[in-house]
Amino acid sequence: MKPTGTDPRILSLAAEVAKSPEQNVPVILLKLKEIINNTPLGSSELKKVKQDIYCYDLIQYCLLVLSQDCSRIQGGWTTISQLTQILSHCCVGLEPGEDGEEFYKELLPSAVENFLILGRRLQTCFINAAKGEEKDKLLHFFQIVTDSLFWLLGGHTQLIQNVLQSDHFLHLLQTDNVHIGATVMTLLQNILQINSGDLLKIEGKILHSILDEILFKLLSTPSPVLRSIATKLLLVLVESHQEILILLRLSACYKGLTSLLNKQENMTEFSRELRQLVGLLTPKVHQEVEEQKLHKAACLIQAYWKGFQTRKRLKKLPSAVIALQRSFRSKRTKALLELNRQKEEKDLRLRLQLQRQRAMRLSRESRLSMLEIVHPGQLEKYYREMEEKSALTIQKHWRGYRERKNFRQQRPALTEYKAAVTLQRAVLKFLARCRKKNKLFAPWHGLQELTDERRAELKQQVDDYIRRHPDSQMSEVASRELHAQAQERLQHYFMGRAIEERAQQHREALMAQISTNIEQLMKAPSLKEAEGKEPEHFLSRSRPVAAKAKQAHLTTLKHIQAPWWKKLGEEPGDEIDVPKDDLNIELGTLFIGGTKPP
Repeated sequence: MKPTGTDPRILSLAAEVAKSPEQNVPVILLKLKEIINNTPLGSSELKKVKQDIYCYDLIQYCLLVLSQDCSRIQGGWTTISQLTQILSHCCVGLEPGEDGEEFYKELLPSAVENFLILGRRLQTCFINAAKGEEKDKLLHFFQIVTDSLFWLLGGHTQLIQNVLQSDHFLHLLQTDNVHIGATVMTLLQNILQINSGDLLKIEGKILHSILDEILFKLLSTPSPVLRSIATKLLLVLVESHQEILILLRLSACYKGLTSLLNKQENMTEFSRELRQLVGLLTPKVHQEVEEQKLHKAACLIQAYWKGFQTRKRLKKLPSAVIALQRSFRSKRTKALLELNRQKEEKDLRLRLQLQRQRAMRLSRESRLSMLEIVHPGQLEKYYREMEEKSALTIQKHWRGYRERKNFRQQRPALTEYKAAVTLQRAVLKFLARCRKKNKLFAPWHGLQELTDERRAELKQQVDDYIRRHPDSQMSEVASRELHAQAQERLQHYFMGRAIEERAQQHREALMAQISTNIEQLMKAPSLKEAEGKEPEHFLSRSRPVAAKAKQAHLTTLKHIQAPWWKKLGEEPGDEIDVPKDDLNIELGTLFIGGTKPP
């Protein structure tokens, strides 16, 4: 959901990024630096600008650009270093809102990983560079990337553990170059000053690797700069974490570390830190023995307690061994089955791959043999046929995919149609059953034949009804008058029906005449194709019709030929008077549709 009240600069920049080609996007994104620099630090306006940048996916665009090859980006390392600064400043102090989980769990770790990868690329380019000026520029870009990473870690301390556990960071730390090594170790020292507790949360193997690299630079590097930074870094680790101090004192991996440190030259730059470190690593003898005794006693107590707990648990749970054995055997059986299945799948994949390769080889051999057989002049025809077959195959697959997609989209409508058909079929069956039931139970169905007794009874009922309801007496004269009225109305009806039939016949004749005229007019040729006698077939025999047509024709001609100033006051429906002399026409034998010629 896009925020309301977005900064118009962000909107225009997002639109420009969306419309621009891929090679111009990095240079366009550099405009974010000007927008951020022109906004006061720590203000609510800056937070709003960062939220707008994140909501319009400009931070994601920066990540995509950083993951690309440097040689394909306009501006090279200069553009990339500025984008790292922009990305770190945009992520620090940003409140993502609803998308917080995606921002903290995906975007930030991805940004840290991209910064470390960029550092490794810059390290490789710096080592391979031949000119001094080029090395200075690459070192400057490397420092910008590390500063951006430190700025990002300062705003999001939960990312420190990701950096310390990264293989890319360990690779940067293990470099032999003085400048790169000093920059990376300074970055590590600054990170530990932010939150040194994350160092103990990483795996022991990684922690040992970091300590080994710091000690290697302290003891074996001839550069005083690296040795000074390594001494200060190791002193910070020992003073802040008692566990690391005990590890360096008692671990067999670091046996003899104190004697090696004592043999180091007393350099004025870091002699005080070195003496302090040696003092921390060389405790008194009785303290060391006491610590060893305490360590062994703690281990012995833990062993006895764990043994007691285990024996107690085994006594209380005698079936635990059986359950463990059953679980172990079932797991082992499943593991063996899984291994066998994986082996069979691997063998099947290999067989299928060999079959595909063999089939491909055979098809290519057959094609080559066919090409040898085909005449050189027909190669173009053969290639065209192969292209047509390939196009047909592609079309077939595409149409199949499209029809399947349409079918999936039309499946609800088809289901509704089938349901409607089912309902209609059920309703029709129900209505048929109802009609059948009505026929079976009709009142006249199954009546028995009347007997003589029933006939006599019904006749008696009719006579009784007539006797109770005698009809009115009508005289003979009234009866005759009623008969005469009925005959008159019947005659009037039959006469009116005859007139109606003649009118209907006349209407049908007129319709036939109109249809004939329409058909003849539609089949008539155009004026350009008409011959001399053909227009005579369309002349009317009726003088009024011919006069009216002549008048309309002359009116149109007069209106066309009149000057423009005479037409100023006329309306579209006004009629123009035509002299009667112009209407004198000779009416010849003209065609009237539906009539015979005289």
